[in-house]
Amino acid sequence: MTDGDVGLLELARTWLAEDPDPDTRAELAALLDAGITDDLADRFAGTLQFGTAGLRGALGAGPNRMNRVVVLRAAAGLAAYLKQTGASGPVVIGYDARHNSDVFARDTAEVMTGVGIDALLLPRPLPTPVLAFAIRDQGAAAGVMVTASHNPPQDNGYKVYLGDGSQIVPPADIEIAAQIAAASAGPVSDIPRGDGGTVLGDDVVARYLARVTTLVDSCGPREVVTVHTALHGVGSDLALRAIRLAGFPEPIPVAEQAEPDPEFPTVAFPNPEEPGAIDLALAKAAEVGADLVIANDPDADRCAVAVPTRESGWRMLRGDEVGALLADHLLRTGAAGTYACSIVSSSLLGKQAAAYGQPFVETLTGFKWIGRLEGLAFGYEEALGYCVDPTVVKDKDGISAAVRVVELAALLKASGHTLLDRLDEIALTHGVHATDQLSVRVTDLSLIGEAMERLRATAPTSLAGAEVTSAEDLTAGTATLPPTDGLRYHLADGSRVIVRPSGTEPKLKCYLEVVIPVEGAPHLAAARVEASRRLAALKDDMRGALGL
Repeated sequence: MTDGDVGLLELARTWLAEDPDPDTRAELAALLDAGITDDLADRFAGTLQFGTAGLRGALGAGPNRMNRVVVLRAAAGLAAYLKQTGASGPVVIGYDARHNSDVFARDTAEVMTGVGIDALLLPRPLPTPVLAFAIRDQGAAAGVMVTASHNPPQDNGYKVYLGDGSQIVPPADIEIAAQIAAASAGPVSDIPRGDGGTVLGDDVVARYLARVTTLVDSCGPREVVTVHTALHGVGSDLALRAIRLAGFPEPIPVAEQAEPDPEFPTVAFPNPEEPGAIDLALAKAAEVGADLVIANDPDADRCAVAVPTRESGWRMLRGDEVGALLADHLLRTGAAGTYACSIVSSSLLGKQAAAYGQPFVETLTGFKWIGRLEGLAFGYEEALGYCVDPTVVKDKDGISAAVRVVELAALLKASGHTLLDRLDEIALTHGVHATDQLSVRVTDLSLIGEAMERLRATAPTSLAGAEVTSAEDLTAGTATLPPTDGLRYHLADGSRVIVRPSGTEPKLKCYLEVVIPVEGAPHLAAARVEASRRLAALKDDMRGALGL
């Protein structure tokens, strides 16, 4: 046995002696009994890193997994940061229905009360936007949401918000991480623990729903048939109630996916963007003759929309299409303020805002950047995240977005039109903005870094037959954007490509956009065909450039 093996076994045994969870203790004991394994080595190869997305990873024993020891230390680090910065007020804690979410939430509450910080737990597994709402509703110093959002069943996560109700950004993440590291230097048993805090009543949920229902025109049309799926997450109850309380017919739920289930048994991957994830919803919609399908991800902060096509069948709208529809709807109804999206979202939003004389801001990827903008009227990111009520929820909210989409569908239906008709109107005004994504999932994270370095060393000179007119390395930042790990290419034909590692999954992502001007309605179909052709060519060329 090598010295490295002896050191690994010593680390594992020390962890085993401290772990308060009988399940992960048994898991780790079994690995130790089996001897040195790659799995054991990976669990102790490093520490799950706390960043602007908080923590997220596979459940299991060891510092490189999500477990009670990691969560207790994260909570202790957050508590120390709040004490150090002089923050006042309670910490609100929410959780979804994933494995151990309730346990991690309770542990967090006990750590907070252990150092004299009031802990307020949401009454049951609830969507992430309810937590974001409750932070401001309760005058909290911070909030914690235990969720892995749309990650696979074996994952869980720990998302942190500060008192303004938005997710953390630098330098807060770095400072909290430093406090977590300090808390990790000693035994976990040294972390003070108090009681489980106060469990909030359902009145906080009622206030959230009451606010959502005020977003729609009380005198507008209400006739629309909607099918809803929660993808085994926690969004079904609130989504159905919110839409009904806003005066629309209650959506027809996909029964097989309506109840929370941490195993997500009917989907290969609980993300509405993934192929097959909303197939049951589309089948139900065809069966009942629905006007649209709404799908929330498991923690209901994202909202997917599918519509019947003019020919036959159904298609899911891209996140950029839903963003354009919501922005257009808000602009038409006089919502004044800043319109914002991330750099990987379509450039269309800037044109829409300018047409109505409203300011536009482009941010880094992630709602932590969008939600904190002053004077925000609407923000979105292409990954199905929409903020339609930023004064009370400074984060993406799949419930309020769903209510707004249903309102728009009903309004258009009353005049004999559809969401697709409105997208045509937008394209005729601003041109066809076609977007797509190339996403490469890896098991070895080093491959992502190697691919980015190859692109930095040798930038493509042409893509899809068009010259690359500029290649920006975003690690240095720009005049309007902080530094980030990404590359942006502008092409001579107006196309754009952005390459960046995912912040939450082991993926390298390429975001593609093609813009085709449209000279009148007769040319719209041809413009869309040409846009599809160029997108396909861009995707092929980028796949080769990545070398993965």
